[in-house]
Amino acid sequence: MIKNIAVIEGGYSHEKVISLKSAETVFNNIDTSKYRPIKVRIDEEGWLAFYEGEKIAIDRTDFSFKGVKFDFAFIVIHGTPGEDGKLQAYFDMLNIPYSTSNHLTSTLTFNKFVCNQYLKNFGIKVAEAVLIKKNEKVDAEAIVLKVGLPCFVKPADGGSSFGVTKVKKVIELTDAVMNAMQHGSQVVVESFMQGREVTNGIYKNINGIKVLPITEIVTNNEFFDFEAKYKGESQEITPANLSKEVTQKVKETTYKIYSVLGLSGICRADYIIQNNEPFLIEINTVPGQSTASIIPQMAAYEGISLKELYNEVIELALSNQ
Repeated sequence: MIKNIAVIEGGYSHEKVISLKSAETVFNNIDTSKYRPIKVRIDEEGWLAFYEGEKIAIDRTDFSFKGVKFDFAFIVIHGTPGEDGKLQAYFDMLNIPYSTSNHLTSTLTFNKFVCNQYLKNFGIKVAEAVLIKKNEKVDAEAIVLKVGLPCFVKPADGGSSFGVTKVKKVIELTDAVMNAMQHGSQVVVESFMQGREVTNGIYKNINGIKVLPITEIVTNNEFFDFEAKYKGESQEITPANLSKEVTQKVKETTYKIYSVLGLSGICRADYIIQNNEPFLIEINTVPGQSTASIIPQMAAYEGISLKELYNEVIELALSNQ
């Protein structure tokens, strides 16, 4: 029997535009011999299913519309409520399996500072960082004394490099924090790590955890910002031209993070390589799936079609029900 798959897009953050592109890729690569993909958009206008040329309101009491119920939720919302645990908790209550990590893990990983500090306890290397909460006074001198200059200022719970500033002078720090606060409720000020930037995808299927190839990101911009990510202003090299030793360290670190956090679905870990050691920037539990995104590139190099990749994620989640 064909199962109904909700491909959930949109969200309430600045990343909505990226979500719509990612969802289009997922929607177009669902195996229609096994599943019926139906787009569901969640945003300020409401929860709407796009079905047979109509926009139909979702009944939130059981996540259905016109008697149509879903067997699985493929969450492709970057930011809230798809990446921060809210939708995961909702689907847990309804006993509907989904494509990502559970609500507790999603909540933890959504806050970059909290997640990285937690992972430090397991030997994961991270940059020196300071957390600033909303309405908290910014002591620029004290912060710079701890993290040094230059440093990065970014929302603790944002993505796609929205609100990120590279600060080179103490006098720039307060404005950078105010800018980042427009994109989240907390801000991280992080030491600048000089080195090569790489990213590593990982997911789980019925046979276990599979680490994808490493991609190196080369950009002429100050950092891997929105323009570099989505407007072609970067070069992404898959597989990254790293030594065997460094390649092994990155993949082992990614595997360890995935295992320690109890992650599920497709994830991506971003690193800076400094002195042949990977320093974690952040872990993405709902990484981009658009044609400009890195996960599809990694899968292609590995010889895994997107249809196969998404099939494996869906099958594992359904088998755990």
